[in-house]
Amino acid sequence: MKKKTTGLLFGSFNPVHIGHLALANYFLEFSDIDEVCFVVSPHNPLKDETLLLPAAERLKMMLMAVENVAGFSVSDAEFHLPKPSYTVDTLKFFSEKYPDEKFILIIGEDNLAIFDRWKDYRYILDHYKIYVYNRSGCAPSPFAQHPNVTFFQAPLLDVSSSFIRRAIDDGKNVRFFLPEKAYKYLETSQHYKMLTKI
Repeated sequence: MKKKTTGLLFGSFNPVHIGHLALANYFLEFSDIDEVCFVVSPHNPLKDETLLLPAAERLKMMLMAVENVAGFSVSDAEFHLPKPSYTVDTLKFFSEKYPDEKFILIIGEDNLAIFDRWKDYRYILDHYKIYVYNRSGCAPSPFAQHPNVTFFQAPLLDVSSSFIRRAIDDGKNVRFFLPEKAYKYLETSQHYKMLTKI
């Protein structure tokens, strides 16, 4: 029997936005992936932790964003693994916990360009398929020709979580940049407005 193929999309999701969902939708429809799992990272070792909302709040918004959406799931696996979160450890965790599933790592072209900065990156390259979506202005990666690396030309929305945080801080309405439930939650919680005052 064919193994279920799950694409793992890691991120801080600080906050989740329509670009994240559109990207996941693309891989669900235009690749062999059966399900996209959003893996919420408590802290990416390559990012500034001071700008992060509490992990539980980001997870809550992510769950709201994909509620009742077929083919999407959310994982808090990294909440229960040693900190900081390293992708290789999480991949091993998923493979051991769900031996009947096949896991594919979904990353941007910008991350592939610095893949040698990731912990045990050669292990990841040798043991997992990596689906890479296009990002503008990225330097060529020495790993582009690796047999486990496949490139996809996804139609990307030029939206980022940092753009949304700045817009909220400036009093802008970002309603249509976020999934509806996540937007309503942010609107009532005022989380990012409080964060910028720290």
